[in-house]
Amino acid sequence: MSRRTGVSLLQGWLPITIQALAAVLLVLLAVWLLRGARPRPVVVTLVVAAAAAALAVVGTRWSLRDQDLQADPPPVALWVWAALAAVALVLLVAAVVRRGWWRRGLAVGTLLLALLAAGVQANVWVGYFPTVAEAYAQLTAAPLPDEASPAAVDAMRGTPRTTGVVVPMTTPDDVSHFAHRTEYVYLPPAWFAPHAPSLPAVMMVGGEFATPTDWIRTGDAVVTADAYARTHGGLAPILVFADSTGSFRNDTECVDGPRGNAATHLVDEVRPYVVAHFAADASPAQWGVVGWSTGGTCAVDLGVTRPDAFSAFEDIQGDLAPNAGGAQQTLAQLYGGNAAAQAAFDPTTVLAHHAPYPDSAGWFADNPSTRPARHAPTTAPPADPRAGMGGRKDPAPATMQGQQATEARTLCAEATARGITCSVHISPGKHTWQFAHAAFADALPWLAGRLGLPSAVGAPTVRS
Repeated sequence: MSRRTGVSLLQGWLPITIQALAAVLLVLLAVWLLRGARPRPVVVTLVVAAAAAALAVVGTRWSLRDQDLQADPPPVALWVWAALAAVALVLLVAAVVRRGWWRRGLAVGTLLLALLAAGVQANVWVGYFPTVAEAYAQLTAAPLPDEASPAAVDAMRGTPRTTGVVVPMTTPDDVSHFAHRTEYVYLPPAWFAPHAPSLPAVMMVGGEFATPTDWIRTGDAVVTADAYARTHGGLAPILVFADSTGSFRNDTECVDGPRGNAATHLVDEVRPYVVAHFAADASPAQWGVVGWSTGGTCAVDLGVTRPDAFSAFEDIQGDLAPNAGGAQQTLAQLYGGNAAAQAAFDPTTVLAHHAPYPDSAGWFADNPSTRPARHAPTTAPPADPRAGMGGRKDPAPATMQGQQATEARTLCAEATARGITCSVHISPGKHTWQFAHAAFADALPWLAGRLGLPSAVGAPTVRS
């Protein structure tokens, strides 16, 4: 279920129109600039344009790999428009050299449209801005749907509601010193009822390039929770939209390290704050964590490293372990070269040397494609210095390690061996926010049951 309204940025007439208009202007600009010119300038312009196009494709490809963003292969149109945007830039330079304000104006407009077309293709790839309205709301930081101030929420208590409310919260950082943005909490209808019960809570973690509102605006988590509450007497978990990155381009992977003490912030600051200020149940049996992409890696990592804080997790298209690229890059950037710290946040290493988990459960969601993992390990995993022995075992063939669905099965098998009730759920789709929304909606009844809400499914069903 979704409340999307407005013009789609993922399909339909607008993306096609933007690309068609950009292509037409690019052809017109090239004809008008090169027609009548002497052969040598024409040849030079064409050679420079071809070189710029090639460099744009190579640079874009390198950037995506360096930032570990190639979860699904990018659409061919993304490479095409990266190249054409570079060509448009070369033609803009040529137009500046030539006389005629109209040529220069056309060149500027063509470049902007070409860049927009490339951006549209990147957006189609990840599904970040579903509609024009959502894009405007995100870019202008418009108020969230169903948002209310803490003071207004206090005044609402005791009054029955049919939908929940989103509340901004200013969580502390005195323990972690993690510079974070405003975080949010969703309070279900039952929270407002007279003599409201103590409710469980679920921490929601987004992807690598993320804001705390992504699960609300793009992942439709509030819509999903409201739909669940309508069929369960207003009961639903409290949803906690935490900031795991601190900024849009800071990929912490939810570990403590040079990029910030994200794990400490989530567990030792956000969680106690929600318990103290919103009366969430403090028991680990009443807390879960859900994440998509990098957030999925965070979810399983928090679930296995901190069972004292979380008893259930949903990993949506996450990876085998926190990773920032290659093995050396990961060790340096996430852990400052500290192999012991890396081992402490590696799920399979932790599972291999952990006592059985008596009360934990996990749900892995992925798609059946054979795409490479977002972070493909390049060398053997780190040794665990706490165990005085070699590193984690590699339970899957090396040729299969590039498949995230296989990695989900690997993690689930390791978790099951340590007593974690676990299941893997494979559904059609791509590595997009739309897949994340569907996966969360699919798992919510199970998750709510695990966290103690009545009239909900309590055991997972394997669908892999």
